[in-house]
Amino acid sequence: MEIYSYPSKEATERIDKVKSRGIGDTEELNARVADILSDVMKRGDDAVIEYTNIFDSPELKKEDLEVTDAEVKEALLLVSDEFKVSLKKAVKQISNFHKKQKRASFIDIDRDGVILGQLINPVNAAGVYVPGAKGGETPLVSTVLMGGIPAKIAGVDNLIMVTPPTGEGKINPHLIAAAYEVGFDHIYKTGSAWAIGALAYGSETIPEVDVIVGPGNIYVTIAKKMVSGRVGIDMIAGPSEILVIADSSARPDFIAADLLSQAEHDEMASSILVTTNKELALKVKEEVELRIESLPRRAMAKKSTDDYGIILVTEDLNSAFDLAAFFAPEHLELMVENPMEHISKVKNAGAIFAGPFTPEPMGDYIAGPNHVLPTGRTARFSSALSVDNFIKKTSLIHYSKAAFLDDADHVIALAEIEGLSAHAESVRVRK
Repeated sequence: MEIYSYPSKEATERIDKVKSRGIGDTEELNARVADILSDVMKRGDDAVIEYTNIFDSPELKKEDLEVTDAEVKEALLLVSDEFKVSLKKAVKQISNFHKKQKRASFIDIDRDGVILGQLINPVNAAGVYVPGAKGGETPLVSTVLMGGIPAKIAGVDNLIMVTPPTGEGKINPHLIAAAYEVGFDHIYKTGSAWAIGALAYGSETIPEVDVIVGPGNIYVTIAKKMVSGRVGIDMIAGPSEILVIADSSARPDFIAADLLSQAEHDEMASSILVTTNKELALKVKEEVELRIESLPRRAMAKKSTDDYGIILVTEDLNSAFDLAAFFAPEHLELMVENPMEHISKVKNAGAIFAGPFTPEPMGDYIAGPNHVLPTGRTARFSSALSVDNFIKKTSLIHYSKAAFLDDADHVIALAEIEGLSAHAESVRVRK
């Protein structure tokens, strides 16, 4: 990671490189995903199982797409008691946080003869995509929790999980145990763009859903983008990112460890330190170089920090917070003295991690808030996955005759200004 003084021409050029990162799609990839989605829409299970056989599990049959009760029972026996304890604690804390997001319907009768309201209802069915890993060795249990828990709290009746199977047609037992603890209704052994297509269009085995959430590879991301509008989606997620604001009180080893926690995600992940202290910047650079060598994913982390890592030295903390507002990072860590005193300075961020003992992974797994967060500067206008992603808000309007007559002429006047004579007549005929 290189150190830049900010503001400077060199810093601006480096910032522009990070800013220009996209989701990694190309015309060729978009065309390929469009073909897959079209195929799934036309052929249903036959297409889903064909792609699954080619890319994930050669021997999987259509009748084995859904995880059975027997497989759930087996998974619960295979996972350790220690894992179950940690899982239950995570479920409890994530649930408690998301319960506070629940909305209530309301009725407004402030105007004589008029009843207005907003009705809150959950969507009927939601699909959670959980990425797979080769051989199933790295199950993303936290994705199951973060996608499923807000949906259950919203009141979704049909909660579905899709995830790629191993070559042997299995799902990692930790994923199944997590899905059981959350309360998923169905788990299907399929992934990538064809799984998104099955959720969006429905197949003989996999039911059509109303909302699809969850991260995935570029095929999943493009597929979600393409089916958005037919179904609701959480967001178009880009590479992971972290920005740390630090002053002289911060520990360089803490900062380096946190920067690398994102760099190991993806070669396009971005790890940024903004500090007021040049000496701290130098120490963090040294720590990153030292620690990266011991990482199992050191090649990926090195590529990420080389290409999209930045250390920026600013004149003061206000400049640092201005930079953070510009980047609108997915994860913003405040490694400064009295971090809670600076919260009001944060304008754009997916999530804030305040203080030296609040590393980003606490939010990934167990703190409570959702870890599905806006990336690529979209925190300027979007928010974390929440209960709101799984509800619909329906307006209610009722007029008595007297109230209607009181407003009728105003509606007619406005409609005629817009040139919508039939709208005006719809009111006029009732006078």
